[in-house]
Amino acid sequence: MDQKKKLFDAIESESYDASHKPFDFVEEGGKTALVCEPDSAIRVKLRDILKEMGYYVRESATEPDSLRSMRFHVYHLIVVGEEFDAQGSGDNGVLGYIRHLPMNIRRNIFVILMSSEFRTMDNMAAFEKSVNLVMNLENIDEAGVIIERGIADNDAFYRSFKDALKRAGRL
Repeated sequence: MDQKKKLFDAIESESYDASHKPFDFVEEGGKTALVCEPDSAIRVKLRDILKEMGYYVRESATEPDSLRSMRFHVYHLIVVGEEFDAQGSGDNGVLGYIRHLPMNIRRNIFVILMSSEFRTMDNMAAFEKSVNLVMNLENIDEAGVIIERGIADNDAFYRSFKDALKRAGRL
């Protein structure tokens, strides 16, 4: 964990570099996605599916690159591979970063964990990993349908809460 903290601190202390911004331009109402996956074949497949769904997609193959990207942009959707760990420690730094975001920011990010261990849409595994959806790698070909269903379920779950926040003027 100490190594992860050092990585977070190092990235946070870096001076501003415009090349770390993930997008030059996103049209109003455009949705953005970050794909954090070391396997290039899976990354490309997810990128194509998400682009087809209308997302502006940023791909990342390393943890530091992902963390730099999240420093300047709050993504609508983040897909993280369970093996996405640049240091080999088994502690996923991207998920750790997301876990520590303030709740008013976190609840507006839909996080998907790509796993070879857990079943697709395993709610208990998603709860344990602090993600919105778990997708098994065997179901990658149905990713578009699974993601749409997961987002619809999440929107339905938070609808009343977000409506109450709007009425209170806090959203």
